[in-house]
Amino acid sequence: MSIQNKIDIAIIFSVKNANPNGDPLNANRPRTDYDGFGEITDVCLKRKLRDRLQDAGHLIFVQSDDRKIDSMPSLKSRAESDLVGLGKETFNPKKTSKETAAKLACEKWMDVRSFGQVFAFGKSSDTDGVSIAIRGPVTIQSAFSVEPVSITSTQITKSVSGEGDGSKKGSDTMGTKHRIDKAIYVVYGAINPQLAERTGFSDEDAEIIKNILPKLFEGDASSARPEGSMIVEKVFWWKHNSKVGQYSSAKVHRSLKVNQDGSYQMESLDGLTPEIIDGF
Repeated sequence: MSIQNKIDIAIIFSVKNANPNGDPLNANRPRTDYDGFGEITDVCLKRKLRDRLQDAGHLIFVQSDDRKIDSMPSLKSRAESDLVGLGKETFNPKKTSKETAAKLACEKWMDVRSFGQVFAFGKSSDTDGVSIAIRGPVTIQSAFSVEPVSITSTQITKSVSGEGDGSKKGSDTMGTKHRIDKAIYVVYGAINPQLAERTGFSDEDAEIIKNILPKLFEGDASSARPEGSMIVEKVFWWKHNSKVGQYSSAKVHRSLKVNQDGSYQMESLDGLTPEIIDGF
């Protein structure tokens, strides 16, 4: 059975000497808005959620290249081979309806029934192409720092010359590494019961998401994000008493005020008290 209660979510996390989300169009500098506040996109955060879910043993459709558990070269190949139970045949809406294909996809992949997915199949000899759009009940916003961030840039040697005696460095061997010295970020989200009905997202799935959130950055280390440089401090889990909820998500999210040091104050909402979970 799908969830019967609207859920609102907030996460406070800290960043120290790390690049939480580089911008490839800006020399991979940490993302900031026009006012200098740090930003981490919802796409980046959902990638981390998918990876943590996969680490926990759940089947994920949009897999990272370095975490693939099958030999499929693309999402299209994975969908055509697994989505509708037709082996390696091209998806054919004459054999399987969009509704059935969407149902099977949601049953098979945790990220599809959580975040949704668009399956687009091109033209073939027996079909003019079809697109299956699935709206997921779990929404995650972009995260923003509570104050403008300070970015430090360092010149580095990014590669070793393989020519000559090694005494000279080419221009392409040098690079720049960027980091945020210290910052507190906040991200908000929600789980919509009406959309959960369509994907089959259940209370058990919601519990899985809740248990994953405190570990959001575990197993995500890299040279840009060293182990322990990004830490979930608190997770707030508001469970309403109905599908429509007692308050709007905006009002619930605004009830949380986060300070520059990561401490917080909460405005009391009659009949709605969040479960507060410490980071992992």
